[in-house]
Amino acid sequence: MEVTQCINFLLTRAQHAVLSYFRSRLDEYDVTPVQYGILSCLWCKDGQTATEIAQRICLDGSTITGILDRMENKGLLERQSDPNDRRAIRVVLSDKGRQLEKPLGEVVKASNQRVLDIFTKEEQELFVESLKRVADNISKW
Repeated sequence: MEVTQCINFLLTRAQHAVLSYFRSRLDEYDVTPVQYGILSCLWCKDGQTATEIAQRICLDGSTITGILDRMENKGLLERQSDPNDRRAIRVVLSDKGRQLEKPLGEVVKASNQRVLDIFTKEEQELFVESLKRVADNISKW
């Protein structure tokens, strides 16, 4: 099989193009796409553990630690001891992190739409559902 026809190649190429586009759109806020994912988790439910966040956005524990360090250094979040469990550390938004919810939400919504604009409405729904099916089913093998 020609490598350019391989599903892995095509998904990687598409993912790289979309990631680069999102990165360029988020740059003005000094936030990376994965940092946006973490912020988004915390906007939905502040005070999660690093493990909870990592599971939600499919990162491993060692990866999220460095990302949280960088985000804490940028003043986007803080780590706090859990008052109910001294062993647990909770990740909480700073004021700066909270203030980014609306502008970043608008950037990501517009970016998603820009990526999907190459498809008809029906194709958009099918594309998103197809990606979900691949992600949900391949992990079961």
